[in-house]
Amino acid sequence: MFHLGKTIQLSTATAVRSFHTSKAVFLFGSGVIKEGATLPNHTLFENEPKNKVNTKDLFAGKKGLLFGVPGAFTPGCSKTHLPGYVNAAGDFKKLGYDTIVCVTVNDPFVCQAWAKEHKAEGKVRVLADPDAKFTKALGLEKDMTAVLGNVRSSRYAMIVDDNKVKKVFVEPDGTGLTCSLSNNVLDAIKKGDLAK
Repeated sequence: MFHLGKTIQLSTATAVRSFHTSKAVFLFGSGVIKEGATLPNHTLFENEPKNKVNTKDLFAGKKGLLFGVPGAFTPGCSKTHLPGYVNAAGDFKKLGYDTIVCVTVNDPFVCQAWAKEHKAEGKVRVLADPDAKFTKALGLEKDMTAVLGNVRSSRYAMIVDDNKVKKVFVEPDGTGLTCSLSNNVLDAIKKGDLAK
């Protein structure tokens, strides 16, 4: 059993390490959610604060895609990332992936306006994680205070099946536009390159 604030010893077949912590302990190396893990359960918001969405309900009993962006209305997110998933929604649906969710550390009103601008309704649900709790639970937060004023989400995408993470695509620098784009995720699904 782990006790926070105490010295903890972790042993493996090859090493024993001791460290002191007062924060939650991730046993996954970098702390980023891994393939095969279950999505954490948190509350997000859709369009306005009264519309709460529980993350466990988003993918319960279904296949879908979850992607995170550093910020609504930022250039890479607006010109490439979100539009790519909006445009490819039909292709994903043909492969059995009906639910596509975009999460951003913004308020729900900003998310609503951004989704509307990109005609995402019925294709991609743009959900707000205003306090970044869900993003932090995924281990995908990135301090962008200098540019965007606070902690934001790294850019990533995930293939999810009944709340289990089947594949994770995290941009190496947290903001680039390579592995997490819709065409790359679509290719991975077509190739069957998913965790069992």
